[in-house]
Amino acid sequence: MTGGKVDFNLIREATRLDLVNLLEKIGGTKAIVWDEQLAGAFSHVADYSFLRSHDVSKMFYISSNKLPQNNVAHVIFLSRPQTSLMDKINQQIRMEDVKGGNKKEYHLWLVPRISLLCERRLQEHGVRGSFSSISELPLLLFRLESDLMSMELPLCYSDLKLDSDPSGLFFIAQSLMTVQGIFGLIPNIYGKGDAAKQVYELMVRMRREMGGNEPQVTPQIDQLILIDRSVDLITPLATQLTYEGLIDQFYGVNNCTVKLPGDRFPQPNSEQSNMDESAFQEVKTVQLSSSEALFAEIRDCNFSAVGPRLSRHAKSVVAQYEERHAAKTVGELKQFVQKIPQMEVYKQSVALHTTIAELIQEQIAAGNFRPALQMEQEFLKGLDTDKVNPFIEDCIAQKEPLYMVLRLICLQCIVNSGFKPKVLEHYKRDIISTYGFEHFLTLENLEKAGLLYIQQGRSTYATIRKTMQLTVDDVSEHNPTDMSYVHSGYAPLSARLVEFLQWPGWRAITGVLQLLPGPTLTETQQLPSALRQRRGSGGSVQSGTDGGTALVFFIGGCTYSEIAALRFLSSRVDQGGPEYVIATTKIINGTSFLKSLSDELVP
Repeated sequence: MTGGKVDFNLIREATRLDLVNLLEKIGGTKAIVWDEQLAGAFSHVADYSFLRSHDVSKMFYISSNKLPQNNVAHVIFLSRPQTSLMDKINQQIRMEDVKGGNKKEYHLWLVPRISLLCERRLQEHGVRGSFSSISELPLLLFRLESDLMSMELPLCYSDLKLDSDPSGLFFIAQSLMTVQGIFGLIPNIYGKGDAAKQVYELMVRMRREMGGNEPQVTPQIDQLILIDRSVDLITPLATQLTYEGLIDQFYGVNNCTVKLPGDRFPQPNSEQSNMDESAFQEVKTVQLSSSEALFAEIRDCNFSAVGPRLSRHAKSVVAQYEERHAAKTVGELKQFVQKIPQMEVYKQSVALHTTIAELIQEQIAAGNFRPALQMEQEFLKGLDTDKVNPFIEDCIAQKEPLYMVLRLICLQCIVNSGFKPKVLEHYKRDIISTYGFEHFLTLENLEKAGLLYIQQGRSTYATIRKTMQLTVDDVSEHNPTDMSYVHSGYAPLSARLVEFLQWPGWRAITGVLQLLPGPTLTETQQLPSALRQRRGSGGSVQSGTDGGTALVFFIGGCTYSEIAALRFLSSRVDQGGPEYVIATTKIINGTSFLKSLSDELVP
């Protein structure tokens, strides 16, 4: 049994140490030239004030344009190991050299590791010798919340399925070894799917290579549960109905921030009396974090329960300000005045989330959202999935957004365990003729990735749905008693697998596990005897009844609805289950998942 909650801040501190070591090797003023994709994730490791304290005075982005004027001694290019980025770095270095001025030293830091292909590309460009140093910065896991980490690898699933590139699995195994180095060896490992088995085998190999020189840390995590995304392709295609899930669905949450239309958010300094257009920004960037008490309360609620909660908080704000009339003495007035800054923060928080909820409500009311959701709910119940769907045909005829159409077609296909050849050809022909031939490659990719395919026998979904209780009819959205509230009646299959592992155990559902793709993993890691005695539990945690902490790792991405479902399970620790912490290669939604698999033909 673990003592206390696992603190993911320790991972951030370990990562920071790697960063400081690299920064301290370079003396003098520095400019960091960022790979734009890394900049957001990096903010979870070190903010600007931290970098400034280590002589970083300028920050720019890697691009095809020349770097702005600067007089630093060192320029550090911080990039993912991609040859296209090396091409841009080459251009920027050449433009700097042409510009002349003070002589600079160049450094290249690759995240998470050095790539021979990148070095070769720099050599071909003739700039490999311009770098004083090329180093790797092993940033593998970014702490997003106290119970959530992401590797920020959006292409992990597509690399694996479309390019047969397993390097993502190597990084996952490496990140899990880092976790074990900080939190101790994880005694019980469970998993489902091919990728889960491969990650486990890589971990075993890495542990063997350490030759017994592992950190002697008392285990704080009792179980590791590896979920291969291909085991549950239904959940990312289903519409998320939690507050945070819908924000992501409509506006896209990236590194805990979301960009919203600025015209709905007046700037706090502008006077109410003369509110002109300058009082608004074009885009409002909002930080979404559990450090904000109100967001922590409503983020995982079904959206239908958010309105009443916000209304209750709005009344509370009014009541707090009304207290000033009850203050009679100087002492009472002083107490009230001291509370004003705290009340202002609370008031702004309520106003912010009320506006966001209004934006979501408008999106729900507009377009085809409700009918598409109804169609989706019918598919999830296994209704009319075996023939061309008239609603989808109408959507194609009206040229509704392509990714919405593809999401519904892929969902129908998976629930039906594949299409008859005629049905699949019909959909493909309709899409090509309406949206254009350039989407031909995307359709090919969806077939390769297991989202569109020909039926090879009877559908197994009905058995899986029934055994795993995937659909629940009378779900309470306001006071949920079951995780299916996150999709208003559908429980994510991945999260159900995690729930069933604890009780009644995976042995009770061997029939369903055989129907799901890939092998099932149930392994134990033997703790060194000294640690077993220190731990006082014989080094083994029994499934389900001991509580403790379980790390659920999604290989290929997970959705906010799955995160909400696992947090819901954690909230029921009184029932003897573990507390869940979550790690993923990337947080995804239906659109971002399909976009990662798309590929347009360019004329």
